[in-house]
Amino acid sequence: MKRNFLIGIAMMVAAFFVGTEIAQAADISFSGSVRTRYENEKRGAFTESTSSNDLTATQVRLNAKANISADTSAFIQMQSNRTWGNATSNAYTASDGDATVGIHQAYFTLKNFAGTGVAAKVGRQEVVLDGHRLFGHTGWTTGAQTHDAVRLTHSHDNMTMNYVMSHSVEGTNAGSADLDIQTHLIHNNFQGVLGGNLSTYVVYTDDSCGVNSNACTIGQDNQWYTLGGRQAGKMYGLDYRAEAYWQLGKAGGAGNQISQATTSHHLGAGNTIAGFTDQGVKRDAYMFGVRVGKKLNNVTWSPKVTLWYDYLSGNNDENMNKGEWSAFDTHFDTGHKFYGFMDMFLNNTGANTNWLGLQDAAIKVVMKPAAGWTLKADWHHFLTAESIGGNPGLATRTGLLTINTSGATDDTKTLVGVQNRGLGNHLGDELDFTLVHAYNANTKLSFGYSLFMAETLYHAVDANSNANGLSNNAHWAYVQAAVKF
Repeated sequence: MKRNFLIGIAMMVAAFFVGTEIAQAADISFSGSVRTRYENEKRGAFTESTSSNDLTATQVRLNAKANISADTSAFIQMQSNRTWGNATSNAYTASDGDATVGIHQAYFTLKNFAGTGVAAKVGRQEVVLDGHRLFGHTGWTTGAQTHDAVRLTHSHDNMTMNYVMSHSVEGTNAGSADLDIQTHLIHNNFQGVLGGNLSTYVVYTDDSCGVNSNACTIGQDNQWYTLGGRQAGKMYGLDYRAEAYWQLGKAGGAGNQISQATTSHHLGAGNTIAGFTDQGVKRDAYMFGVRVGKKLNNVTWSPKVTLWYDYLSGNNDENMNKGEWSAFDTHFDTGHKFYGFMDMFLNNTGANTNWLGLQDAAIKVVMKPAAGWTLKADWHHFLTAESIGGNPGLATRTGLLTINTSGATDDTKTLVGVQNRGLGNHLGDELDFTLVHAYNANTKLSFGYSLFMAETLYHAVDANSNANGLSNNAHWAYVQAAVKF
């Protein structure tokens, strides 16, 4: 049934192009893919008594591209995502109720818009830049990520300039408040710099809602910038990457996450535990990452060894007392690529570590055991950027510390007997093993197994783990087949 449906979609797309006067002479091509993945995971509960969960999901895509003229083209990508045996289409359902087919991408491109030499891409599209650090398609997920956007591109000599306006959220306005979220990006790429490419970023996020809010609130200023750059290439036989970004501006909604509170015991002036208000909170956050890799051609299986370190800043008492939000926001990144395949740290605002920031020190090895086979092994050592013990005010407001209420009368005594204060920075370690086989030119088979070894600190900062924290290990395995045509 699905095959017939996709053929029908293809015919309708073709009819759409052919049925227009301009498309009668168009060069129309079709392509597509089918990807099925089985997963067996025990990531969230961290309990010995809870059984692992398994599921199989399929992603189906059908692409239609029309080269209408020398400077005009269009692209439509239909996508269906479904989990095997779901309620609307399982084998006991008399009529297949699967209604998951929709548009993943649909845009047109004007290659030389108004004779300016600028290419304009307008419509729903994936925005992928450099290594997916801030803008990626999260392709590992069954649906992947797209933007309703306008992208303007101009290339000259060794430089390519991009401007992207992403209408990220269409909010429901309340009175005179505009609750939409728009992201503006200026991205410049320079080729041939230090054996590779240099990219610069200016990102402006116009968010009147407040991405840190639990719900949209009128008047939360959250207009902010991300400034930085990325350099990657090869020098002296080494693959390398270095990047750094700084965020400044407003942080509306911070008070929804870490608000001020009072206590009957002394913990600062006026028996107040410091926190953020909803107005006037400034954003001052940063991240940097480095990677150095070397391929050993004269060693069995030709291994490539990569050393990797990422640092994402987090909130702390000093900055909180100054009214500054210091947790780095990773925008639209594909965290699966960076922070371990078990996806323990995907939240873009940093909530997975209670906004204490994240450090990731990793060693990655890629080997070729046989023709058409690739074996990968990654080890991640995760730490917070800020500690609980060094930031008792922040930790108390987020529930990581419990105040001793047994008659304490001064600042020192109120912190006697607190929980979690001595847990340090170590969140845990993760091992990821991946085996990929190029079955043929159009088919790729992938096998993976991951083990996350949590420290007590991880159970403290993760609400789900903390509620069920009877085991320190979590497992995940998958088998995937991807066919393109």
